[in-house]
This record gives sequence, structure tokens and C-alpha cells, in this order.
Amino acid sequence: MKKIRILIVLSIFIQMSYGQNKTVENFLSIDKKALQIPENQTATTDMISDYIKMNFKTEKERIRAIYIWIATNINYDIENMYSVDFNNSDSAKINRPLQTRKGVCANYSALFDALCVKVNIRSYIIDGYTKQNGIVDNSSHAWCAAFVEGSWFLFDPTWGSGYVSNGKYYKKLNNSYFLAKPSDFVRSHMPYDYLWQIMDYPVTNQEFIDGKTGQNKSKSYFNYKDSIEAYEKQDELTRQVASAERIEKNGIKHALIMNKLQYLKQNIENTVQNRFVGIYNSAVIDCNDGVVSLNAFIKSRNNQFMPKEPDEEIERLLDVANDKLKNSKAKIVQVKSTDTNLNVLVGQLHRTIDDATSQLKQQQSWLKTYLSKGKLGRKLMFVDKVTWFGIPLN
Repeated sequence: MKKIRILIVLSIFIQMSYGQNKTVENFLSIDKKALQIPENQTATTDMISDYIKMNFKTEKERIRAIYIWIATNINYDIENMYSVDFNNSDSAKINRPLQTRKGVCANYSALFDALCVKVNIRSYIIDGYTKQNGIVDNSSHAWCAAFVEGSWFLFDPTWGSGYVSNGKYYKKLNNSYFLAKPSDFVRSHMPYDYLWQIMDYPVTNQEFIDGKTGQNKSKSYFNYKDSIEAYEKQDELTRQVASAERIEKNGIKHALIMNKLQYLKQNIENTVQNRFVGIYNSAVIDCNDGVVSLNAFIKSRNNQFMPKEPDEEIERLLDVANDKLKNSKAKIVQVKSTDTNLNVLVGQLHRTIDDATSQLKQQQSWLKTYLSKGKLGRKLMFVDKVTWFGIPLN
């Protein structure tokens, strides 16, 4: 199956995009306690989350502990900023910063999200692009959204940990990217899917580029709360299809957005094809089971049901064959693939099911007559052995 490989480059953050560090006096005691976790308890997300759950009770305290620990302990990996493999598994993205204490935005966001989930906070990794000093970056970036004490907020632990200037990383905590309000965050961060702007009147890509990020209530109202709830109930394929539609609707204004959309559509196609393959495989199993049961009946009939079998067991073999073949037929008609090889296999399976069903009907008719007769009448029915495609079935 053809796959499209797309190069995605990470955002390099040069300086903070808006605001000064927030006053976080209410978090001073939380920060102190969060940073007191022993080094030997920070090797895994389970260890860190256990410490956080034990020492902090509210969602706001816990997510602050996660943010401050990551922003303080993980450094931006300048050396590997362009060598990121987006095909890495989630576990690889999470474990790398824990092992090396370095990472890029994919690592920061994956670690933040994983810790949120482990302390029972709803969280999602968001991908998009950014704008700094009025200039739209030509690379992708990743951050997080989390539901904290009844409201959605945005977090960027990467930009919150420091900044890059002249090719050098400077460690500096920035609280502007902690519990950020969507209306502030959208000035510098634009998700590909406007669902994750978390606003009732989403900003278009063109408006973001032009710096027009205020809420325009003359637009159609977008109920992001209900939309996120619906998103959480959807399977992955449905999520991808809806996301692709929103991305297109919000305007394809540069290559990053186009690449994201193309990547997403290829994933959708692969997911659909894989689903069809799964249905086909399940149909094959049912067909094989049906044929096995049908053959078992024919073999038993050719042996004159000896050693003697009860009528119920004889009937059961054909009932099983009937159910399995019907199930197989119902599944295979669902396969509407664009893959030529799969369609050839589907056609072959259709013919196998039809042939087996034809043979099954003959045996069902014969058995109905057999069961209606007495002992002598039944014995006289064993005249010839049954053949299938001219081959005796013994």
C-alpha cells in the first residue's frame, strides 16, 4: 500500500510571543514540593505520577506540579532539533526526555500529556504552527490542551522551559504558557484543527497570519465544548475524517497546513484499507469454519451417520455451516476497497461462499427428507456417496 512520507520540521522558539511571566505566588509552595521529588523516582511516568498523586490533591495543583517539573528538568535538544522521527512510538517520545533530560516539542508535549493522563486529568497533544514577532514560523510545533477543574486550558511546556537565541538554548521558566487562556494563546499558536483553539468563534489561518485573532461574533457559532465531547466518543477513523474537514474549512494557506492535511488523508486511507482487510480476514475465517462444518456433515452422511449420531447433532452441523456462511457473506459485502489485489481476493471469496452455500442447500434438502422417514426409509437413502465438484467426500 502506497504511503506518503512528509517531512515535518519542529518549531524553533526564538523568544516569547506574548506577555510577561505571570505572577504565580499561589504556586510557590507547589513548585517547591514538586521539585523535591528524589532523582531516583523520576525514571518513569509511573514514578513521577505516583509522587504527584500522593503530594497534591486538586487538578490545578497536580497539573502545576507536572508543568514545573518538566519545564525545570527537561532542556531543549538543540543538537537534534531537525532529526525528529514523527513515526516514533508514543513510549519512545516519552522515555527519551526522562532518560536524557533533553527533548524537542514532541517529547515535551508527549511527556506532559502522559503525566496528565496518569493523574486523571483529561489531556490531548495538539499540533500546529506558530508565529513569533509577527512572523509565521515555517515549521510545525506541538503543545497540549487539558481540562482542569471544569475548563479547558492550553499549555506549552516547551516554550515554558526557556528559549533559543542565536542557536543557543537559554533556560528560563515562562508561566505565560501555563493555564493559558485560548484567546491569549491563539496570538502565537495556531492548531491545524481549529477544534483545539478552544474558542466559540475560531480564527481562520488567514486571520492568524494577519494578526487578527480577536473573537469575531459575526461568524457562525462553534460549540467547542460539545464538539470536544463528541470527539472523545469517536473512534480514531471518525476523528481523522472530521479533523480533515475542519482543516480544509479553515483555509490551506501554506505548505505546513497542506502537508498536515495530506498526511491526515493518507492515514485515513490506510485506516480504511486496514479496516477492510480486517473485515475480509474475518469473513475468510467464517467461510472456512462453515466449509469445515459442511464437510463434517457430508463425511458423516457418507458413513451413514455411523457410529450412530443423534438427529440433533446431525442437524447442528448444517446449522453451524449455514450461520458461518451467512456471516461471511454479510461481512464480505462491506468491503469496498480501492486496492486491486484485495478486490481480487474478495471476488474469489464471494465465489467460494456461493459454491458452499449451493452445496449446503442440497444437503439441507436431503436432510429434511431423511429426517421425515422411518428407519428403513432412512437406510434406503444411502445409495450414493456425496461428491463435491466431482470429488468423493469420504
